[in-house]
Amino acid sequence: MRVGRGMVTSLVSELLVAGELRDGATVDAPRGRRPKMLYVRTHDRLVIAIDVRFSRTFLMLSDFSGSPITIESFETVTDPAELVAELAPRIRRLLKQHRAGKDCEGIGLVVPGMIDHTTGRVLNAPQLGWRDVNIRDALMSATGLPVHIENAPIACALAQLWLGQRGEGSPGDFVYVTVGDGVGAAIVVNGEVIRGQGDTAGEFGHVPLSFDGPRCLCGSTGCLEAYTSNLATLSRYLGHQVSSTETRALLHESGLTIDDVIARARTRDPRALAALKETGRYLGLGIASIVSALNPKQIFVGGEITGAWDLIAPAIRDAIATRALTEMAAATMVIPDPASGHPRLRGAVTLVSARRFAAPRLA
Repeated sequence: MRVGRGMVTSLVSELLVAGELRDGATVDAPRGRRPKMLYVRTHDRLVIAIDVRFSRTFLMLSDFSGSPITIESFETVTDPAELVAELAPRIRRLLKQHRAGKDCEGIGLVVPGMIDHTTGRVLNAPQLGWRDVNIRDALMSATGLPVHIENAPIACALAQLWLGQRGEGSPGDFVYVTVGDGVGAAIVVNGEVIRGQGDTAGEFGHVPLSFDGPRCLCGSTGCLEAYTSNLATLSRYLGHQVSSTETRALLHESGLTIDDVIARARTRDPRALAALKETGRYLGLGIASIVSALNPKQIFVGGEITGAWDLIAPAIRDAIATRALTEMAAATMVIPDPASGHPRLRGAVTLVSARRFAAPRLA
């Protein structure tokens, strides 16, 4: 459908009156009338963003643009009721400290699992041991705020769509791969997230690389996640094989983080370098399967592992090249999305902010 100039002017006027947009400065133009810039009103519209991971849970108070006001974290409590009991007072305290109660438009909740997009129930989150859990409604009841829940990779993909680069460089067809305590992917085609018949599309982390490999948190063996997650890299560095029963003990006993391994690799620690490069090789093999199956224009990779991108990128590219069926496939753009930009938390913000502007199927 073509939209005429008059309709655009009318719609913009309505959005200005409603306070959704605000006027900006008048700028120079090569010819014709000088245009006036328009901006989405973001600075005084706030969101609580929550990123639940196997190891830690992060909270961020942010404006609509994803700019953080404050961030805090605590060790994840895996019992859903206890997690809500931990989150609710923290949320109230953050809002009170920053006098943000009236300006907060909702909570974006990101979890490492499969979400029923209609009901908001967590269908399966192997890292947390959750099946058919309704944490969304429990958190909504405890805080009195609307809560929107999403799978971590999809949330990161939505952040790319809504808060990423605009213009010709803006992606419309891409895959977003998250590498953290677990591994997952979101598929975007023509600017729309592909969820699958049962909202479980994109579970590339559980595609097997070897049927005789280490045991994954999902219960199977040899999953891509068991070779490429932060836990797998830590386990490799410590000389262990990760398993679902050893993972939490491994974290507590060593006190080691993926950032520690990356820091040691930069001092030329041979074990740290070897562990990271091996992760890069396996990650490249996984990405190669995505290239072969979907042939996306771009693949984004998010997670702490991006802090070692210069160390692992050659191994990733080599692995893709060995499996690619064409030169164009081998040249598929693989772009790191640095953890310093908090992509999962920005994704949580998008769950709230995008709903003000998105078509229903996209939000």
